Amino acid sequence: MTADSGGAGQKVRSALRRCVPIPADDFAERHWDRTPLLSRRADDYTDLLDLDDVDELLSRRALRTPFVRMARQGKVIPAARYTGGGGPGAEVGDQVLDERVFEQLAGGATLVLQGLHRLWPPLVDLAGDLGRELGVPVQVNAYLTPPGNQGFATHYDTHAVFVLQVAGTKRWRVHPPVVPDPVERQPWGGRAEEVAAVAAGEPHLDAVLEPGDSLYLPRGWLHAAGALDDWSLHLTIGLRAPTRLSVVEALLDLAADAPALRAGLPMGADPGDGSAIAPLLADTVKALHEWLDTLRPDEVADRWRRGRGAGARPAPLRPVAQAAALARLAAGDRVRLRPGLRIQVTEPDPGHVAIAAPDRTVTMPAVCVAAVRALLDGRAHAIADLPGLSTDDGVVLARRLLTETILVLDL
Repeated sequence: MTADSGGAGQKVRSALRRCVPIPADDFAERHWDRTPLLSRRADDYTDLLDLDDVDELLSRRALRTPFVRMARQGKVIPAARYTGGGGPGAEVGDQVLDERVFEQLAGGATLVLQGLHRLWPPLVDLAGDLGRELGVPVQVNAYLTPPGNQGFATHYDTHAVFVLQVAGTKRWRVHPPVVPDPVERQPWGGRAEEVAAVAAGEPHLDAVLEPGDSLYLPRGWLHAAGALDDWSLHLTIGLRAPTRLSVVEALLDLAADAPALRAGLPMGADPGDGSAIAPLLADTVKALHEWLDTLRPDEVADRWRRGRGAGARPAPLRPVAQAAALARLAAGDRVRLRPGLRIQVTEPDPGHVAIAAPDRTVTMPAVCVAAVRALLDGRAHAIADLPGLSTDDGVVLARRLLTETILVLDL
């Protein structure tokens, strides 16, 4: 986690500090994945998305499902009631129709704008910055609820969230978990009766969020929210942080490479037979331990990076501008590691250096080692200044890594 940073005499708040106005270390120790945190007057969030922006998205941006959902009193409204074709040249039938959205809103429905971290520039930037600070994939939804209405019944999420109140007010009732630290395979719908029973009791938190307030909810905490006397708009920032189970799942991916674990069971063996499973389990656990003793941490890290760890997208690329600049690449141009791209530099043998990204590995001659390590330090570098290479070779290396979208031009 990073703290506030300053530049040119001006202190700039980090993305995390916009969500929680306490030091990052305090938040990590006292609240992260533990307990809710309500923060009053944390920030002004209208620069991220306001009511006029919502109208802009609905009426002029040709949104399509699933970027929009609507719900009323705990029930999701079928998309066919607010979508259709967009007229000549835009006949695709899943486009959001503003007049139908208006009808649903006038009837008390809650509007959900989904995936705004991929759609709306201020939230693209916030999600990217927050994801890099926390090291987790981040998603952003917006919820607009008419006065006196509630879109969803009490439920829990399998990921933590920051709630940022943008406009209006909304009353939140938060109850303790029925499943501590749930994962995606444990959605609340499978425990609806338990959720309802706990929700009928005294809440852990009963508070009205006003513009500028924020609320952190760890995964699993029950919550329901309803608008009061005005239109309520809030942002929900989802944090899909890995768990120890995520590491186990990465191990399972690797286990397919272990011959002892791929071995078949004896003929007629039935793992579903309680009396027969004990020796099978003992043999399997023994084989698993022996395999784990041979496993190197870097193997697990590599599998994580290439598989489950690849979910967090790096910063937007601006492909047209990058392609145009690449066509006239020169030694005086400045390049940097693409922000948010997770990479690892290794030297697999004395003659080569390799850059491993989530979906590919780029290998180059060992003479490039010093230049590669300089290029990937996160700062901008002039191609002509790369250590250990001639100017022409520096241009060749930069072009290769730009083409692989590991680097971006500092435009």
